[in-house]
Amino acid sequence: MVFKRLLGSIGIGGPTVDTVLSPGPVLPGATLTGEVRLHGGNGDVTVDITLELLARVEVEADGGEGHGDVVFDRYAVGEDLRLPGGEPLTVPFSLTLPWETPVTELYGQPLGIVLGVRTEVAVAGSRDKGDLDPLTVRPLPAQEAVLEAFGQLGFGFVSADLEYGRIGGTSQQLPFYQEIEISPAPRYAHALKEVEVTFLAAPHGMDVVLEADRRGHHHGGDALNRFPVAYEDVDRTDWNTVVGGWVERLVHAHAPYAGPGPSQHPGGHHEDHGHRSGPGTGAVVAAGAAGVAVGVAGGLVAAEVVDEVGDLFEDEDSEDSEGDGDSGGDGDSGGDDS
Repeated sequence: MVFKRLLGSIGIGGPTVDTVLSPGPVLPGATLTGEVRLHGGNGDVTVDITLELLARVEVEADGGEGHGDVVFDRYAVGEDLRLPGGEPLTVPFSLTLPWETPVTELYGQPLGIVLGVRTEVAVAGSRDKGDLDPLTVRPLPAQEAVLEAFGQLGFGFVSADLEYGRIGGTSQQLPFYQEIEISPAPRYAHALKEVEVTFLAAPHGMDVVLEADRRGHHHGGDALNRFPVAYEDVDRTDWNTVVGGWVERLVHAHAPYAGPGPSQHPGGHHEDHGHRSGPGTGAVVAAGAAGVAVGVAGGLVAAEVVDEVGDLFEDEDSEDSEGDGDSGGDGDSGGDDS
């Protein structure tokens, strides 16, 4: 996506900026490349350019729940750059994504996660933020192997969202985490209502955090476990057997919580994650001979998912054009915290 914006702080005749990301999805922890293309206005100026990674996350509070924008990383890609009046200036960039960057698609199908890059340009002490440029992130091979195993075992994709807060007992780095909700395979339907999968990736391996909403009087309630995975073991692991063992541990766990402990939110307590909201709801993942594949329920779900994500980015555009260009007030505070 390319956005073009007249820098509001300069006014009519000021410079314009286009930010272009290299095409195709990128992996968590990998390099994102692109260009910031500026064109000078009526006079010579000196500019600073900063890129922000922004995510739309679900926030729970005493008054209910909603969504907010969180800036989870910032990169200075140009400082004290001279932009001559009426002249073009192209600034290439190459930046490394955090390992915990959320996954936005699976096998080329969107999961409904809103993730983007926003460009901030400072001219003569005045800062102006552009619109969101959507960022597409596909899973790491280890993440894909785990999800494919769930599909082979008969589990189905329900939704994905980003939750603000931290999971206790883990090395989580970002101020939010991704939950991928899956429905139980038929043979586990008597014991499980749903399972939520969270990947906490790092340079050499990742933790797979599974939280299960269980049925029954003796083993009912939530069960949570953390399972370490080394990237070097991905190609030589029987993932169906490994993931099946994880599920058995969730089903037969005696304590309401096993493993690292409950999810910690800003209020310091564990929240019920059984609810789901956001544009990913309703998509279906079907298991087959080729593994997990994202499908469509009723023929309309995929279009609704894409449209809703698009609407969110359009909302950013309209807010920027009406205001001062900084539509991520919550995101700025989130970026400071991270």
